[in-house]
Amino acid sequence: MNTYYREHEPVMPSFDRPAGCPFDPSPDLTALRAELPIARLAAPEGAPGVWLVTGYELVRQIFADPRFSARYETQYHPLMGAQLPPAPIGDLTGMDAPEHTRIRKMLIGKFTVRRMNQLTERVTEITRTQLDEMDKLGPPADLVQVFAHPVPAQTICELLGVPYDERADFMGFTQSLSSDDDAEAQLVAFTRLGEYLRDLARAKRANPTDDLLSDLTATDMTEDELGGVAAFLLAAGLDTTANMLSLGTFALLRNPSQLAALRDDPSLADGAVEELLRYLSIATTGMRGVLEDVELGGAPLKAGDTVIIAVNAANRDPAKFSGPDVLDVRRSAAGHLAFGHGIHQCLGQQLARVEMRVAFPALPARFPSLRLAVPAQEVPLRDPIQIYGVRSLPVTWE
Repeated sequence: MNTYYREHEPVMPSFDRPAGCPFDPSPDLTALRAELPIARLAAPEGAPGVWLVTGYELVRQIFADPRFSARYETQYHPLMGAQLPPAPIGDLTGMDAPEHTRIRKMLIGKFTVRRMNQLTERVTEITRTQLDEMDKLGPPADLVQVFAHPVPAQTICELLGVPYDERADFMGFTQSLSSDDDAEAQLVAFTRLGEYLRDLARAKRANPTDDLLSDLTATDMTEDELGGVAAFLLAAGLDTTANMLSLGTFALLRNPSQLAALRDDPSLADGAVEELLRYLSIATTGMRGVLEDVELGGAPLKAGDTVIIAVNAANRDPAKFSGPDVLDVRRSAAGHLAFGHGIHQCLGQQLARVEMRVAFPALPARFPSLRLAVPAQEVPLRDPIQIYGVRSLPVTWE
């Protein structure tokens, strides 16, 4: 096993993206990856040990090793200065086996090839409708509001079987939930959505239809678990894909040769999606709690320690990807960690791929002259430690 660690004074790097380079990891993370792929972070006296991992090989090891727990309550958050509370019911990202195994087994069989094929047809229709709406409204437009958010939001409606006459209210809740500007509106929307999804699960149990939530009512999940899993699927499948579509479009507009390549050769779509996932790594960081003493890359981790995983730095590791800071839609980005790795690898990754494979080529095909409506430095960005993306993306076209 390779040794990556050497004794050093605890560090406290910045996670901020470099000025003028909104798609790149923090320069501090890049420097640590080169010098200390696993580094001890500064923490208050008496706090558990906190480690930062930036190297690809080490991140992959952590994701695959059950000695690193996904349960939130095993993790110490250095910015909060406290252990995290347990995950909400149904949140698979905060579970370990056997609870995680039980619920994931019930879910994974529902993401069938048939259902993904059905959703591909609907995603194509949804994408076409949103492009029509965008064309009708005319330039300039906020791509987040007219395209990047509605496409995955309506796809989630299809997946969960939200009745058509209830979708307007549902979409309104999801818009509020995705707003970074109004914490009170977010909380209200989160509460209302939770109530709505629990009611929807009860309705599906009484009168099942051809959708994933109805399928789950035939399992041994409790009502609380059904509502929680539905909320988890909404959270996991909406914000991430919406931000991939908007930030990915921003990245392509800033790399016009790559946008032109995708526009001129739609067969590049599959590879372009994987490369954008690698290049952007919008789920920038993750955390794991250390369950027992373990050596990782030569570093002596203790039971009770916390590991912060810099996925965006790992996906730019030159030891794995040649020329990693260049966006190249013709690259083979196989092995990227944007969806994680191991038993917690993203359950809905194929659905996200379906949406992006349809949407990314469709946008420049419909609007060949698409471009930013404001200088790139004026595009408002989201918090770099959360799901990364843009708050809005003003675009225009001829």
